[in-house]
Amino acid sequence: MRNYVIGRLLLLVPTLFGVSLIIFVIMRLLPGDVAVVALGGGQGVSEQQIQEYRRRLGLDRPIPVQYVEWVSGVIRLDPGRSLLTNQPIRDDLLNRLPVTMELAFGAVLLSVVIALPVGILSAVFQDRWLDYLVRVFSIAGLALPVFWVQTLVRNLILPKYVGWLPPPGYADPWEDFGKNLQQMWLPIVLLGYFQSAIIARMTRSTMLDVLREDYIRTAWAKGLRGRVVILRHATRNALLPVITLAAIQLGVLLGGAAITESVFALPGIGRYVVDAINNRDYPIVQAVVMLVAAIYVLLNLAVDLVYGIIDPRVRLA
Repeated sequence: MRNYVIGRLLLLVPTLFGVSLIIFVIMRLLPGDVAVVALGGGQGVSEQQIQEYRRRLGLDRPIPVQYVEWVSGVIRLDPGRSLLTNQPIRDDLLNRLPVTMELAFGAVLLSVVIALPVGILSAVFQDRWLDYLVRVFSIAGLALPVFWVQTLVRNLILPKYVGWLPPPGYADPWEDFGKNLQQMWLPIVLLGYFQSAIIARMTRSTMLDVLREDYIRTAWAKGLRGRVVILRHATRNALLPVITLAAIQLGVLLGGAAITESVFALPGIGRYVVDAINNRDYPIVQAVVMLVAAIYVLLNLAVDLVYGIIDPRVRLA
């Protein structure tokens, strides 16, 4: 186990190196010039002023030199400063990451709590009214546009029919838990619904596959109680793909739930990186991508370790 964990952690180095190289090249290939954007689109600005601004930002140096300097900073946990605001990116990430983490963990936790029992019941009662209800629930969550539903609830249903809106911004839960709860419960519930639709569908599918296995038929034939067969034998073996899916969703949301953060005006990672892309603020985009890549690798490692706990047949070597 220890050697396996060490080996996987060592793989983090070449993985992040490859990601850093790819994102660095992609950002340099994007059309547009951050110096022009920062100077108001270039209107009323001379070419000499643009070149001087590029020199101050270090964008006039050779690309390999820029890459080496940036990677050196990342290794020191200092991904640099924003090209537009000159603010340290590390400070911005530390301020914004708790917002996205609360949103992501809350949504995934809620989705798992809802989707697991719903998906299991749907598989057990296949082709009955409960199964049809769950299928409608799942298909609606997959088909409806996230932005449209969240905007409809936030800007129409709540103010018109409920007479309430969540307070704008974000309050630290350690300083004002009540206000934080008012601000975060609605985006977590709405985002959690869309995630639960995916997990419920996966749970139903894997449960149906497991329930058709010979060892499940044998358990029924031996006269074991239905609860024992479903919970102890079927569910445990059906959980592995579901855990993988939940981890992937968590990684995606930790990378920034940009739509939800934009609709509810939450100062999270998603809005941060979208604004950076629009403004060609390379260091911010590169830092966020590196952060997401590291999160994905660590989540995959955690999933593999959980596999060994849930299913003893899985051996980590």
